[in-house]
Amino acid sequence: MSEAPVEIKSWMEDTFAVVEKTAASYLPRLKPQEVGTVHYVGVGIALVDGLPGVRSEEVVEFPGDLLGMAFNVDPEAVGVILLGDHLHLKAGHEVKRTGRVLDVPVGEALLGRVVDALGRPLDESGPVRAAARRPVEREAPGIMQRHPVTVPLETGIKVVDALIPIGRGQRELILGDRQTGKTGLAVDALINQKDKGVLCVYCAIGQRDVAVAKLIAELRAHQAMDYTIVMMAPGEASPGLQFAAPYAATSMAEYFMEQGRDVLIIYDDLTNHARAYRELSLLLRRPPGREAFPGDIFYIHSRLLERSTHLRPEFGGGSLTALPIVETEAQNIAAYIPTNLISITDGQLYLTPRLFQKGIFPAVDVGKSVSRVGGKTQLAAYREVAGDLRLVYSQFEELEAFARFGTRLDEKTRKTLDRGFRVREALKQGQYDVIPAAEQVAILLAVTTGLFDDLPLEEIAGAERRLREMVREDFPDICQKIKANEKLSDRDREALINKAKTVVSPRA
Repeated sequence: MSEAPVEIKSWMEDTFAVVEKTAASYLPRLKPQEVGTVHYVGVGIALVDGLPGVRSEEVVEFPGDLLGMAFNVDPEAVGVILLGDHLHLKAGHEVKRTGRVLDVPVGEALLGRVVDALGRPLDESGPVRAAARRPVEREAPGIMQRHPVTVPLETGIKVVDALIPIGRGQRELILGDRQTGKTGLAVDALINQKDKGVLCVYCAIGQRDVAVAKLIAELRAHQAMDYTIVMMAPGEASPGLQFAAPYAATSMAEYFMEQGRDVLIIYDDLTNHARAYRELSLLLRRPPGREAFPGDIFYIHSRLLERSTHLRPEFGGGSLTALPIVETEAQNIAAYIPTNLISITDGQLYLTPRLFQKGIFPAVDVGKSVSRVGGKTQLAAYREVAGDLRLVYSQFEELEAFARFGTRLDEKTRKTLDRGFRVREALKQGQYDVIPAAEQVAILLAVTTGLFDDLPLEEIAGAERRLREMVREDFPDICQKIKANEKLSDRDREALINKAKTVVSPRA
């Protein structure tokens, strides 16, 4: 059979090329995709067959828009953490790879919003229109990227700012038994950042929905939601969401830090986070260690908290200050998780039920609390008026315990006790009653110079209120000096003391 003429052959090739090109424009482009099968579903986890190319911490997709994160990549099966409601999931359902790691939206659009650990909105303000997304797991800044902590983070709480100060970029642990005011202390610090240029992220892990809703209402009442992101992974949420929440919240905070801004993040609390991780690990048959926690429990918290720092100017110059909260049992601060976190952080604020039951708020145990960084960042005026106050207060607590035995006390010891009671009374502070630095300095100056010595204890609170009003109205120049980190001159001290003498008197 003879071949077709060249002209016909060329015409046929051109025609087939046009048809092929036209058909390709209508047919969907098919991409190869790995699909696995669920063969076991547990509480918050699933075991999946297939997916030979899946990577650790890769997001996989289940039916019903349920996401999961590959956690155990074993030869026999892939252990997946489920990130949402999984009651509909059954053995035999298909699982698809997404090819990406777990990430969350970041940016200005999140300020004032309430979101979950995946960045999905939980309030009624519509979708989150973020400009970018970032992975929840990110490497902590290196040593050469970090800058010394030099600027104070003012909490508005007298006992903290005067005796256990915190700096921007520091990691200060808050620990204590249940119902001792840990969350209240952290939230007061958050409220005090209004008009101070510090953005805030509050991450609730394993808390009750009602408790978090009340807290959000208080933040709105104090106009604090304007500069705050609230992330919720309540106790009703899956353990996978509780595990991912603090890392996701940190990624949101890091976005602002790398832009040169100062951020405060509160993890409430890491005890629940550790329990969620233990639950997931035991269900996935990871080897248990001390108290049934897996051996890498220290690592999961260290890689989280190491991301908080103060960056050098060439890397943005921002800071991320962390206030992790951990719960103790029967005042045992030597338990496994508390000691882990104490060794990771730069100090701790210990709240004791002993003081809480006496009505002393905040119930900070000064003797067991420490800040390893903040003293270098404290405002100069604090160092002048409260330099030895911590030592005096600790000595008073020891004498108070000794005096309970009914031993006869000499006059000097009795005066020391009387001064200590007044120092303690002056350090009391109500919830949400944050105090500016200048007013705190005036109160501390009054108590350390003995202006409260002749006042009955029940009248000290009223004297404090009058003293605060006096400082605001009569000494705005001194307030500016204190705020600008200038030392108090002898003339300033004398003016404050002379005016305070007339104000703190019961007859004033």
